Amino acid sequence: MLSYDLRSLESHPVQVAGELAPDDPVWKEGDPRPDGSISVTGRVSKAGPGKFYFHGRLEGMLRAECRRCLGDVAEEIEDEMHLIFAEEDDADAAEDPDVYLIDARANELDLRPALREQWLLLAPSYSLCSEDCKGLCPTCGADRNVTTCDCAERSDSRWDALRGAKGGHPKH
Repeated sequence: MLSYDLRSLESHPVQVAGELAPDDPVWKEGDPRPDGSISVTGRVSKAGPGKFYFHGRLEGMLRAECRRCLGDVAEEIEDEMHLIFAEEDDADAAEDPDVYLIDARANELDLRPALREQWLLLAPSYSLCSEDCKGLCPTCGADRNVTTCDCAERSDSRWDALRGAKGGHPKH
């Protein structure tokens, strides 16, 4: 459970122990989805009038493609988070990009949109299967980690003029 009754938060902190599933409606098209559920633990407490504070951890796995060879990569994502939620009629909070706004008339604090954003910030833009990945041959498409090809020895004649200029400018 990642939604909490605001009235109960007014009187005492609440322990968070829940999961954000990869098929949850909070995810949007194009998001790097987790491979399995994301585990969320922590605590939500009141931080002032109309403000709430979450301190906790997010842990999950991401399946991605290696940017060089397009192979499958498993990335472990975990981080400690400190999130502040405030009612949207709080002028100071409305201008702070680090504060998550909640409707002043809301009865529940839903952590899922903030957790989604944290996941997106933590998910790597590019993944590598290994630091020494050789990638795919740009000519024949062979995976250079698995096989060798003779394409590297062939040269593209369109670059001959630049190869000739490599030695310097011709004298006039």
